[in-house]
Formats: sequence, structure tokens, C-alpha cells
Amino acid sequence: MSTMANRQFRLAARPIGMPKPTDWKFTTEPVRDIEDGEIFVKTQYLSLDPAMRGWMNEGKSYIRPVAIDEVMRAGGIGKIIASKSPKFAVGDYVSGGIGVQEYWAGPADDKTANFYKVDPKAAPLPKYMNALGMPGMTAYFGLLEVGQPKAGETVVVSGAAGAVGQTVGQVAKQKGCRVVGIAGGKEKCDFVVNELGFDACIDYKAGSVKEGLKANCPKGVDVYFDNVGGDILDDVLTRINMKARIIICGAISQYNNTTPVKGPANYLSLLVNRARMEGIVVFDYADRYHLGVAEMAKWMQEGSFKTREDIVEGLETFPQALLMLFEGKNFGKLILQVAKD
Repeated sequence: MSTMANRQFRLAARPIGMPKPTDWKFTTEPVRDIEDGEIFVKTQYLSLDPAMRGWMNEGKSYIRPVAIDEVMRAGGIGKIIASKSPKFAVGDYVSGGIGVQEYWAGPADDKTANFYKVDPKAAPLPKYMNALGMPGMTAYFGLLEVGQPKAGETVVVSGAAGAVGQTVGQVAKQKGCRVVGIAGGKEKCDFVVNELGFDACIDYKAGSVKEGLKANCPKGVDVYFDNVGGDILDDVLTRINMKARIIICGAISQYNNTTPVKGPANYLSLLVNRARMEGIVVFDYADRYHLGVAEMAKWMQEGSFKTREDIVEGLETFPQALLMLFEGKNFGKLILQVAKD
């Protein structure tokens, strides 16, 4: 392994606004031999997520920022190609914090990488980056634990065609709710209604979201799963019901602002309606991931749950591929394919 080279993307500067090519440093590092208790992982897929933009910023958050000159943090799936640990065998597939690089080497029980086995026979590997991975767990536990939907209630989700949104809507349907998505463009709206089974979808690019909510949520909104923040959050707050629950998962409309983040102007609606707004950080539910995976895998096997992945090939495309998230160009869970078997 010492003769192999590892291509990596490292953070070169903290972005101001949208990340630029100069915010990255593409390096090639020698690969070291592993020691007792360690594993050597070849990256197959990397998960590209909106949260990565926040990890590039300095400041206190739910996770420490990526340091300057550090390999960019990213979850991924890889194949064990060498092992000196009884925990994993050569040929095993693992999911964990690989980072934006071709290879990962270190202790099998590394607490940062937190690797665990995945079974490619149970589901295609990209599914473990989507509904059976971090986005799916975010959606599952955010909706069920924070949103606590009840059968017959109206659930609205923004970013409905994205990785988290598509799972939120389908889980809500499984629990007997009426589901209304918000997405950008007719193709995405048609997908969430016709393929995923949402009851309706509001195209924010084609007209007023507020009017769309009036038309499609005539009884108001009981649960709102927010992935975008900004004006859409404000629009939904005008339609919430008594004791509504608003789940704050992300605010992709605000991540690349060069001015302060725009907070909700209509927050007094929470007071009037005795409603609750609460954040979701998926790591809080790590010890229960297996429960969410089991239930959604069952739905998949039954054919009542679908996912869509948008796969971009080549490690070298990482800087451009990441921007797709913020330009609305991805359709489904955005994944970077680094290698093939």
C-alpha cells in the first residue's frame, strides 16, 4: 500500500458566499501501511449534503468546523481492501466518515469515522447514502420524534424532491397523513406526486407558495418539515394550525448568504397558535438508526417506498458537484461515485 497514492480534497479557505475553486486544495498523499487493529478502505461513494456548507464555517455548531488544510468531511461507503482488525474482513462494505478522498486508513473503531457494515445484497449501495443512510435517518427521526404526526394530519415538506424531503413525505404517508411537498419545477413536483405518492406539490418557481398552501392545505398545516428556511418558512407560518410542529432541519436558501441569516418574520404565529419549532440533528439518534433502517427497508421490499439518487462520477468533480445542491440542479439524493468494483 505504501506505493499507492491517495487523492484528496482539503479545505484551503473558509468560503464567503458560494464555495469557489480556490477554497479547495487538491492533493495527492502517499498511502501508509496499516497497523494492528486498523483497516484500509477504498471509497466507492460519497454523500454530498447541504450540511457540508455549514461545516466549512468557523464558529460553534453541533459539530466542529472542518479545519483549514484538513480533508473535507463527508460520509461515504467504501470497501475494505486490507484489514488487521477482527471487526472487519477484506471484502466487507462499510459506511462512515470517509472524507473526500480515495482511501481511508486508520483504527477500525475510530470514533470520528464510526464505520459500520452495510449489505449490498439487501439494497444497492447508493440507497445507504439516501433513505438507509444519514438523510433517511434525518427524515425518519425528525418527522416521527420531533414532528410527531398523527393519522389524518397535514404534513408539508420543503425540498420535497431532495434526499431528506422525499423520505419525509413517504414516511408521513405510511403513517396515514396528507402530504404536500414544495419543490422547484414541474418535473420535480410531478415526481413527488406521481412516483412518491404525495397528495400535492407546490412549485415555488411557478407561482406564490402562500397561494399554493391555501389551495392545497385548506385545513391548515399541522406539521412542517423545513429544509430551506427563508421566505418559504415565513409563508408556511401563516398557515399553521393550533399546536402545529415545525421541524427545522436545514435552511439551504441561507447557507451561502454574505449577509446575516434571515430569521422568520412571522414567528409570532407560533405564539398565536401555541405551536412548537424544534431543530433536528441526526446524530442524536445514532443508537436507534437500526430501527429506522429496518422499517424503511421493509417498506422498500414491499414496494411501497421509493428513492431517487442523482449520481455524479469522479472524485475530481467534487467542487462542481457540491454546488449542484445550492443551484437546485440535483434531482434526488446527490452522490459522488469515486470508484467502481
